[in-house]
Amino acid sequence: MGLPLVWRGVEVAGMSIFDDPGLFGRQWADHYDSTDNPDPVPEADFLASVARGGRVLELAIGTGRVALPLAERGLAVEGVEASPEMVARMRAKPGGADIPVVIGDMADVAVEGPFDLVYLVFNTLFNLVDGERQADCFRNTARVLASDGAFVVQAYVPDPADFEGNEQAQVRNVTEDLVELRVHRYDLAAQTFIRQTVTFRDGSVRLEPFAMRYLWPGQIDALAEQAGLRLTERYADYDRSPFTADSKNHVSVYRPA
Repeated sequence: MGLPLVWRGVEVAGMSIFDDPGLFGRQWADHYDSTDNPDPVPEADFLASVARGGRVLELAIGTGRVALPLAERGLAVEGVEASPEMVARMRAKPGGADIPVVIGDMADVAVEGPFDLVYLVFNTLFNLVDGERQADCFRNTARVLASDGAFVVQAYVPDPADFEGNEQAQVRNVTEDLVELRVHRYDLAAQTFIRQTVTFRDGSVRLEPFAMRYLWPGQIDALAEQAGLRLTERYADYDRSPFTADSKNHVSVYRPA
């Protein structure tokens, strides 16, 4: 007799993992805040300094990991989020009910500007797995930016070593009653990958599919230029440490050209 399978499917209501913007939130909302997410304080401190007290928009606001600390600093924060489940988690937190959120695809930026700061952090630009939708995100962000506003993007720098053999497997956790694996399959030409997090627990198997389209910093700069934005600052981290050829992450600030 086989193990029961809890399928967080690659296809949901006729849509695939590549065109369902709400899939990530449906999969992760119930345990997103318990995962090993970055400390939001350095992010909030950096973003607050760029916002300079102005109006702020977070794309993919999620459970409010960054938005709530920003709001606590007195900033007027709004959000766009594809997953009502993630927003419900934020609403249950202190201050979460006070943040306006539009439910929709972050690439559409379906809000009225102008905003002094728009930000897209924690590699979330790569959650848009179509190149044209990534370009849409920049174009629509430029549309709602104030003339002296800033668009902050944080993302990792892809490491070609990860792509060797077009696949990657990691053992994430092993205990007496749990095994968690993470498996990647890369499409190098498309710069995309599909990831499965596979959890064996209590006699069942849980699958959590996820996809990304990764970009190098120069490619992100090209998207910005096409949208009428220009790179004004780039750091290796939120502490404003210098970005170098060896940096594994970048925090980039774009402004209207």
